[in-house]
Amino acid sequence: MEQIFNSEFYEKLHTLRMSLALNIASGQAGGRKSNSKGNSVEFSDFREYMLGDDIRRIDWNAYARFDKLFVKLFMEEKEGVFQIFLDCSESMKFGEKSKEICAKRIAGALSYIVLENGDRLYINAMKDNHVVTAGSYSGIHSFIKCIKFLEEAPMGGSNDLFKSVKEKEFKNRGLSFLITDGYTDELDETIKYLKFKKQDVVLIHVLSEEETEPRYEGTLNLIDSELMGDLRVTFNASAVKAYRESLNAFLTETENMCRKYGVIYIRVSSSDSCDSLFFSSLAKLARKV
Repeated sequence: MEQIFNSEFYEKLHTLRMSLALNIASGQAGGRKSNSKGNSVEFSDFREYMLGDDIRRIDWNAYARFDKLFVKLFMEEKEGVFQIFLDCSESMKFGEKSKEICAKRIAGALSYIVLENGDRLYINAMKDNHVVTAGSYSGIHSFIKCIKFLEEAPMGGSNDLFKSVKEKEFKNRGLSFLITDGYTDELDETIKYLKFKKQDVVLIHVLSEEETEPRYEGTLNLIDSELMGDLRVTFNASAVKAYRESLNAFLTETENMCRKYGVIYIRVSSSDSCDSLFFSSLAKLARKV
C-alpha cells in the first residue's frame, strides 16, 4: 500500500501555510481570534511570526535565542475551533489511488494549517455509525499526534454520517471540515445538523478516478462494499451513458445542497498529486472562508 504521509507530503507542507489562510469571523469565545490583538496586558503564549502580523509584537529575545521570529499572544486573542470529520467507511478504500490516502492527506494538511495558526483542532473518525474523537490539539507540536491518529484510523464497515456526527459534542461555534465520498442517504441531514450546532461547514468530496471516469468493459458483478449486496452489470455504451447521467445528477444535487445551506463545496480526485490537492483544491479555501 502506498505510504500516506510520504516525503512529498512533508515537503509541500512547508510552503502550504503561505498559500492558504483559514479565517472565520467571530467575536465570541471559541470562534475566530478578536481583531483587537495585543490590547490585553495578560500574556498567554508565543507563536511563529506570520505574514501580516504586527511587527511591534515580535519578541526579539526569542529571535536572538532561536534565530526565528515569534510574536506574543495575549488572552484576548481567542482560539478558532476547527473540527475535521473523516469518513472511515469501507467505500473510502476504493480506487487504484484510494480515496483513503487522499482523504487522510487532506486531513493532515488541514491539521497542519490549523495548528500552525495557533487554533484548536479536533479530529473525528466516523465509522459504523459512531465517531471517535482524537482529543483536543493545539500548537504545532501536536501535529505528529494528529498524523499518528490519521495513519491508524481504520477504514471499513458501513457508516451513516448523520448518526456518527450526532454523537459529537459541540461546545463552541467554529468551522467543520467534512471529508467524505458522499455515499450516504443522510448527507443533507448531516450538514443541517452541523449548521444547527453553529458550525461553518466545508464539504470536501473525494471521488476516485474509477468513479468519475469508468473504463470497465464486459459483464461484471458489482459489489456494494458496505452493504455487501451485488449487481450484475454489462458495461456497454448505453450503460456507461446511464452511469454518467446518474453521476452528474448526484454531483449537481450535492453542489445545490451545499449552496442551499451556505456550505463551501470542494471536489477532489483521489488520483490528484499533493501539489494539486494543496495548491489548487485546498487553495480555494483562502478565497472562500
